[in-house]
Amino acid sequence: MGTFISLFVLIIVFLLIAVRKVGSITFRIWHVMALGAIAVLVTGAITPEDALASINLDVMLFLFFMFVIGEALAKSGYLYHLSHHLFARAESVRHLVLLILIGGGALSALLMNDTLAVVGTPLMLYFARRHGISPKLLLFALAFAVTTGSVASPIGNPQNLLVALAGGIENPFITFPLYLAIPTVISLLLAFWFLCRAFPGDLNATAPLVHREEEILDPALAALARLSLILLVLLIGAKIVAAMLIPDLDIRLTWIAVVAALPVLLGSRRRIEILCRIDWPTLAFFAGLFVLMASVWQSGFFQPLIEGSSLDLTAVPVIVVMGVIISQSVSNVPFVALSLPVLSHLGTSTVSMMALAAGSTIAGNMLILGAASNVIIIQGAEKGGETLTFWEFARIGIPLTLAQAAVYVLFLSLLPA
Repeated sequence: MGTFISLFVLIIVFLLIAVRKVGSITFRIWHVMALGAIAVLVTGAITPEDALASINLDVMLFLFFMFVIGEALAKSGYLYHLSHHLFARAESVRHLVLLILIGGGALSALLMNDTLAVVGTPLMLYFARRHGISPKLLLFALAFAVTTGSVASPIGNPQNLLVALAGGIENPFITFPLYLAIPTVISLLLAFWFLCRAFPGDLNATAPLVHREEEILDPALAALARLSLILLVLLIGAKIVAAMLIPDLDIRLTWIAVVAALPVLLGSRRRIEILCRIDWPTLAFFAGLFVLMASVWQSGFFQPLIEGSSLDLTAVPVIVVMGVIISQSVSNVPFVALSLPVLSHLGTSTVSMMALAAGSTIAGNMLILGAASNVIIIQGAEKGGETLTFWEFARIGIPLTLAQAAVYVLFLSLLPA
């Protein structure tokens, strides 16, 4: 009975996220996920103890403190001031989108995709207003950039980190880019091509972009936000160096976010205002997501399908395709958590681990729920009066993901195990 309830609730959640409106009632994504979590709790599909244990505090705390930094950057005006130095070279909309894809992809490999989603969303809305560009185009560019770019790094996203730590990968900061950097660059260019086809009016515009350096609105807060940003970059750099030189030293991303947010939380007189304005609905969404996915996981529906499959589960095409498809239902991190012991039992290889990382990550480009960063971007956009619907995302995301999956399969299949 629990299996039926969990799967039924999951299907209803997907449908409500797709339609977003029933009669005169409009649902936001976090409303739907919270209702899904409440439903599996009330029906007994998951116990309150298991539901509480399923909420990943590391993820929640990481997002909370990153939201603090992101809000301080935006509220002080420093984010828009800094963006002038990063994107002033963009002469056209086409050039700007390409810079977002390549720059966002590269930064997501270093700062983690969720970080870029938090900081980048208000910046995309600013560019849309400043230059009269479709906000949907820029939000799509950001979403595809941070998901695709994060494939090539062991710290680009949580599932890659899991593969790097538990997949038997030697020197992950060398192995990941060695195997995945080239197909990731190709995949980013594919994203650009698909966006050109989806938004021909914006991307074929010939009028040059006129950039203007924005004034900092709150110099005191901007100085603290800048310090937080510097600390974030330095600490992530320290984590990368430590992973290569001192593998036993684990500098957790949660603590990096905590330390980086301290200048704002301790030094700003506007800390209460910042705390009130951070993206609480997205945190509520993730709490609901953890509970619902844990309920689906406990139902035991997907495990036999994977473990009892007659397919060659170590083959690159099978790993990538399963990663793309199953991650839409149970999220990519639980899928990777199950796949790692299965692959290890069957006899794993570096190529199969890279296929697992690639498939589970690019799954985020297919549908909204395929990646946490998508939800962060859409929730942030809705604060600014914009959104991406389920069908808008699927219309571009499904063919793009299929094309990217083919790139990774072809490239990894040519490499020695």
